[in-house]
Amino acid sequence: MSRYGPTAGGDGRTIGGGVAGGRAAADGRLGWLVDPRLLAVAAGSLALVVLAGLVQVSFGAYSMTVGQAWRAVLDPAVLLDPRWLLNFLAGEELMRAITGFRGELPELGRETLVVWSIRLPRVLVGVIVGMNLAVSGAIFQAVTRNELASPFILGVSSGAGLMILLTLVVFGGLSAFLPVIAALGGAVAFLIVYAIAWKNGTSPVRLVLAGVIVGTVFSSLQTGLFFFADDIGVVQSAIQWTTGSLTGTDWEQVRMALPWTLVALTLSLAGSRQLNLLLLGEQTAKSLGMSIERVRFGLSGVAVLAAAASIAVAGIVSFVGLIVPHVVRNLVGSDYKRVIVGCLFVGPALMVGADAGARLGMSVVTGADSQIPVGIVTGLVGGPYFLYLMRRRQNVGDL
Repeated sequence: MSRYGPTAGGDGRTIGGGVAGGRAAADGRLGWLVDPRLLAVAAGSLALVVLAGLVQVSFGAYSMTVGQAWRAVLDPAVLLDPRWLLNFLAGEELMRAITGFRGELPELGRETLVVWSIRLPRVLVGVIVGMNLAVSGAIFQAVTRNELASPFILGVSSGAGLMILLTLVVFGGLSAFLPVIAALGGAVAFLIVYAIAWKNGTSPVRLVLAGVIVGTVFSSLQTGLFFFADDIGVVQSAIQWTTGSLTGTDWEQVRMALPWTLVALTLSLAGSRQLNLLLLGEQTAKSLGMSIERVRFGLSGVAVLAAAASIAVAGIVSFVGLIVPHVVRNLVGSDYKRVIVGCLFVGPALMVGADAGARLGMSVVTGADSQIPVGIVTGLVGGPYFLYLMRRRQNVGDL
């Protein structure tokens, strides 16, 4: 008898069954990724990002057709040369340190240089900001169990905006550190909110109320600071930050936000199970062994990080963190694994689409490549949507 006989006849079935069972369990854990609704949302959002992105890279002082812009984006001189890709994504110094390259980079065509150096970064910043704000809003809504929660409602955006204005108006010499200061302001604002809401623990209602209080106070202080600004240029720059804008963004903003974005999005996906448990209610979550306050504070920290990464490069963009999670839940269901992934697609679609729509609209009205802050457009879209939501639902606000 072969020494493999018993394994093949008896134990083989056990091992085979175990392997099959393991595969079935893995398929069950990852089966939600092939949910037809989620796939449809991802495909539709990607199509909108590509279409709006092509519109964006076609606009500017150097005019080109959509076909020229598409060929510039897919130029093999960039896509097949890791030196150029690293030069854009990591910066020239880091590229040379990684590759050891000391010569001159190959020349690019004019259209390719314009698209990759100036216009494509704006689209990528829009994608990053849309992801961050949508995921941040989704987490805040689960933590507070209120679908009207967002970085703006919980004071994060107002804290960042106040620090931006304070720096521009009072401490102009620190303008080079504006993104870091904005992120710090948002984090400090949420810590204040959490401290106000703490009373032998926190509750979703107290967090929202504390956020509204802190946001109102900080917004009032922002308005007051405008009276101390003597330079009209400072006022215009401050308004651009507090309304949210992608104008003037470049690869520096991409490099600044991308690492923090990857950290925040990874942690949010890892915390999706805890978010689902929080939605079941505090008593149920505690009975399942969850430390409510620790999880709530930790996940809120992830949401603050995501919002701060967005505010640091684009200012305060309204309504994205508020409406995108609600739209995604309507499309893919309330399971937060699907909600987080859906936000990664729908958020960029809204941001890039709104920015392209604003530029198209202004070009039709003014006949030139005029630009308005994207935050104004998202506000104009978000307001009517929530009016519709309030008319349609009796229990708006509950999650």
